Parts: sequence; C-alpha cells; structure tokens
Amino acid sequence: MSLSIGIVGLPNVGKSTLFNALTKKSVPAENYPFCTIDPSVGIVPVPDERIEKLSSFSRSKKTIPAVVEFVDIAGLVAGASKGEGLGNKFLANIREVDAILQVVRVFEDKDIIHVANKVDPLDDISVINLELILADLETVSKRRSNLSRELKKGDKGAVVEEAVLARIQEALEAGKLASSVELAKEEKRILLSMHLLSAKPILYALNASEVNENVIEKVAAQIPGKYVVIDAIFEKGFNELLVGAYDLLGLETFFTTGEDETRAWTIKKGSTAPIAGTAIHTDFKDKFIRAEVVFWEELLDAGSYVEARAKGKVRTEGKEYIVKDGDVIEFRI
Repeated sequence: MSLSIGIVGLPNVGKSTLFNALTKKSVPAENYPFCTIDPSVGIVPVPDERIEKLSSFSRSKKTIPAVVEFVDIAGLVAGASKGEGLGNKFLANIREVDAILQVVRVFEDKDIIHVANKVDPLDDISVINLELILADLETVSKRRSNLSRELKKGDKGAVVEEAVLARIQEALEAGKLASSVELAKEEKRILLSMHLLSAKPILYALNASEVNENVIEKVAAQIPGKYVVIDAIFEKGFNELLVGAYDLLGLETFFTTGEDETRAWTIKKGSTAPIAGTAIHTDFKDKFIRAEVVFWEELLDAGSYVEARAKGKVRTEGKEYIVKDGDVIEFRI
C-alpha cells in the first residue's frame, strides 16, 4: 500500500531539515525561501518493536518493516492560492498526497529569517490553512457551477452532490477546513471525489528546538488538531511523529513471519481478511479460502506455532474477519 504524507509549512520552519533527518536523503535546506522547488520523496520505516521480536522468534533471514512515504514540499506563503511564490505548483503537489504534516516553527533564531519577520506559530498555521481553504473554495465553486445543467434536469445524483457541496462551501467561507464538515458515509464519497486540500488529515509538528516547555504547552493548547513536538535539528520526537503519521493515515499492521522473512504489511483499519491479503498479492482477495490467525504476543509467549495451536491461540478465520493490528496471519488460497 503506497500512501504518502506531504511535509508543508511556511519557508524556513524546518521542513527540509526534518525531511533530511527522517530519510537521510539529501535535499536543499539552505536559509532562504523557495530553495526546495521540486518535491523529494523519502521512504521511512515505522518504529515497531514487534517486528524485531517476531524476526528473532522465527530466525528470519530478512526483516521488512512498515513504511511511510514522506514528500518534501516547498514552503507556502500567503497568496499561494492565487499563485504567489510558486503557489500553484505547491498546491498541486499537496493535492497528490494522502495526508499533510504541517511543520510549525516554535523556535526562535535570529539567524534564520522568518517570512513574516516574527515567530507566531498559530498565525503560521492560519496562513497555511487559509491557503488550503481558498484553493478549495475555487474548486467547489467551479464544481457547483458545472452541476447547474444536471440540476435543471432534476438529476438525483446532482441534487445530492449539490447539497453536500453547499455545506462544504459554507464551512470554507467561514474559514473552516473541509474536514470539519460532518458527513454521512455516502456523502463522504462525494467529498473524496473532490480531492480537496483541506479535507486531508493534518498532523501538526511543532518544531521547538531549545524552547521552554511552558511556551510549547501554551502553543499546543491552541493547535486545531493532532500534534507532535519535535526537534528537527537534534532529531527528537521522530518516533512519535512516525507513529502519529501512520495513525493519521488510518493504517495498521499485520505480520507474516517465517525463516525466510518477517514482514510488516500495511492495511487500512477495518480491513477484512481478503482485503488485507491484497497487501501481499491482489489475487488473495478473489482466491481467499481462510486465514490462520494468531496475535503476535500470544505466538511469542507460546514459543512456537505448534504450541500456539495446542493452546488454541491459532484461529481459523473466514472472509468476514476484521484483521486486528498485531495479527500474525497465514493465508490459505
């Protein structure tokens, strides 16, 4: 499963420094706006002690962890939705990722220029989110205009879509993210089809190198969503960031383990066994017969598959089984 998180923020907040530290991949991180023009992609393993323990248990030749794909996107500025800076390109890059990691500068450093000439984390968040909202307003307005012909014909699908878009536009015009609109399951599909920027899940990374804890707590108390506190220079808080990013995407992990390989497989939360099997091979969905399932801790506690079976810890599950985070599975096809 290839899902990605775009690292965004104003110029000089530590985006590329964070990306470099996360991926050990060299991208420009000089001290001036717009130095990162083309997005760079890095694949970062998700820290998980379970896979190491399972690999040791099975004496596996290879160990393959779950990963998150990070995309380093150049800094946005006020007016990006109208093409300021390299706004159109940046917003297009954001549109292509599944979630947003918004890096927020909390640290003070007179040698690193802030585009607004002051460090104000909450104002920075407002600037970024407003640009996402303004871009989405244009998208929604155009779509509603294009629906007019179908609405005149009384098309039922168009009527439902128009009602959803009207609610989303109302929220956007009030300065709220599209993700703030509560929708029914069918309505969410309409929202997803729009690929709106402000509908993407956002994790805020407070870049707070050498900042007083009281200052961090004050800022964190007003963050409009999930957040982690990091230090991009000294590489602190990265495990929390990676785990938070994985959770942000609504992902969980199941394992396969044996002498050849122990591997963490990434799936969407709530996946049935046949759907989870497609992480290994697309044929598993149609050819699925059953799954042999044991929770990772129960397998390790038993000492072997044989003992786990003898103790009734290995279960046979069918097509309706919802895979749980931490399951060790053998698929039968």
